[in-house]
Amino acid sequence: MTKNMRYLRNCFIYNCLFVFTFWDNIGLAKKNELFASVPNNFLEDGLDKKNMSFPHSYANNQHYKADYGWVVIENTTESLSLSEIADDNVRKLITLLSKFRKGSRLRNLTLTNMSVDWKDIIKVLQVVWHSSIEYFNINNLTQLGNVVSTRFDYSKTSMKAFAVNKVLITDLYFSQDDVYNIFANMNIAALTIAESELIHMLCPSSDSPLRYINFSKNDLTDLLFQNCDKLIQLETFILHRNKFESLSKVSFMTSRMKSLRYLDMSSNLLRNSRAEGRCQWADSLAELDLSSNQLTEAVFECLPANINKVDLQNNQIASVPKGITELHSLQELNLASNRLADLPGCRAFTGLEILNIERNLILTPSADFFETCPSVKELQAGQNPFKCSCELQDFLRLERQSGGKLSSWPEAYVCKYPEDLSGTQLKDFHLTELACNTTLLLVTALLLTLVLVAVVAFLCIYLDVPWYVRMLWQWTQTKRRAWHDCPEERETALQFHAFISYSERDSLWVKNELIPNLEKGEGCIQLCQHERNFIPGKSIVENIINCIEKSYKSIFVLSPNFVQSEWCHYELYFAHHKLFSENSNSLILILLEPIPPYVIPARYHKLKALMAKRTYLEWPKERSKHALFWANLRAAISINLSVADEQNRTEV
Repeated sequence: MTKNMRYLRNCFIYNCLFVFTFWDNIGLAKKNELFASVPNNFLEDGLDKKNMSFPHSYANNQHYKADYGWVVIENTTESLSLSEIADDNVRKLITLLSKFRKGSRLRNLTLTNMSVDWKDIIKVLQVVWHSSIEYFNINNLTQLGNVVSTRFDYSKTSMKAFAVNKVLITDLYFSQDDVYNIFANMNIAALTIAESELIHMLCPSSDSPLRYINFSKNDLTDLLFQNCDKLIQLETFILHRNKFESLSKVSFMTSRMKSLRYLDMSSNLLRNSRAEGRCQWADSLAELDLSSNQLTEAVFECLPANINKVDLQNNQIASVPKGITELHSLQELNLASNRLADLPGCRAFTGLEILNIERNLILTPSADFFETCPSVKELQAGQNPFKCSCELQDFLRLERQSGGKLSSWPEAYVCKYPEDLSGTQLKDFHLTELACNTTLLLVTALLLTLVLVAVVAFLCIYLDVPWYVRMLWQWTQTKRRAWHDCPEERETALQFHAFISYSERDSLWVKNELIPNLEKGEGCIQLCQHERNFIPGKSIVENIINCIEKSYKSIFVLSPNFVQSEWCHYELYFAHHKLFSENSNSLILILLEPIPPYVIPARYHKLKALMAKRTYLEWPKERSKHALFWANLRAAISINLSVADEQNRTEV
């Protein structure tokens, strides 16, 4: 009994000395230092699908070199980070790690810049596998020596996640399956092999517990995991920046991954064409990243039916084809940095909530987008080469009515065309409704035209323009006929002293008073009267024009009856025309009876002007003044016709 007690005491002292020596060499963490710990519900809560990394606590940021030859980067109760692991100290590392059996508080281990033989790599991994470490990370691993087939014991491990980044294998002649087998059959939740020039990976030999795999930045091809049905628990699969080419083969790769939720195939060489046939994805797949590939619009015929989120940015998509399979579950679609010329419709995406079409070739987005996509809550359409024109007005009106659905408004929405508006934010671009509404513009132009026509028509009617045009036409035609038919009458000689224009209702005064008093007595005054001097066979207009041209003066007997006579108006018009054309003073106005202004029709504006500007003779009611009246009238028309004719020709 005494001997056993002595043995137990020596063992306890030995263990205490070892612990104090170990923590003296690598440094004991300060009591109050903060450290990050991995949550105990790691497997229950799932893994970070896009960037699964190990928790580190840099409570002690000062690096120092331990007596064993490696560099201690971090040393806390739950995390240990060492660097510069080589052949000369790897065995000491194995000895050290073997002390962290289950029950130890160490959870996180990171080894950086590790250059050792393959067998030592396996030994380190095996020791860690049976320790308390749950998260193991190796950065910059260089394998020295030959790769040989090695048995690995996966049983009784606390490991949850293993990651190796930047692996360099110097042995060029080895069986790759010897390497792939070690990683493919790991019974852990998360596996990362990145930036390691990995060209293939074997399917696990039995149902794998892997829920997270990250093989980004390698050289994997379409041959990966074809016909593999062992990854039944895999939820997140990251294959970013590899060398996959066929989208349909990628879909078949996932078809047996019954739990797959997220797949990252970004930055590969993926293409898709109808010749490749149908795609067959995992029914559980909810999020798919196909960004930065070489996909065209044919990709919409090869998308998972139950997908919730698709990232297709930075491809070669020019449109969203009509008639594609409806994706009722799709909630978020990223089409940024493609070749789209317009907003896609939502006939195939009835549940779409978020759409990103930034950095495309959209000049004038469709104004009916939110009407066809009522479920969209956020539209990211900035950084497009917008053409600020009338077509954009409807989209701007839509933005005001959308209630803030446009993301990054207004900073990301800037005019590109025309050049004079380049750089102008869309919120500052305005055009009038008349300038952009073609219907309104046409209606306005039509109304203005109708108003103008109405005004012109009113003026023409008020001023009797058609009558004057008709009279001018008749005068022109009469002169033309006279020119061609009677060349000898082109130079007409004066034959009458005056042409008398009067209303038939005033004919008694003309015949009983005017003609007798002027033609009797001395002077031999010859008057032209239509009843006796019009030439039969000629039109009335021609006779009027001829009589006026053959008369020295034209006497107009004015009365209310005169302004009611159409022919008197003709005679006045032609006489007035002669007045201006020959620049002569040939009109004599006799006011037989007073004419109230309201009696004179509007078209007699020339008569009104003549009565206002020219002196006229008024027929006196007193008989005693008649002699003076006739004397004045006779004096106005008494002239030698031959002399007057010579004067007229000289003036002409």
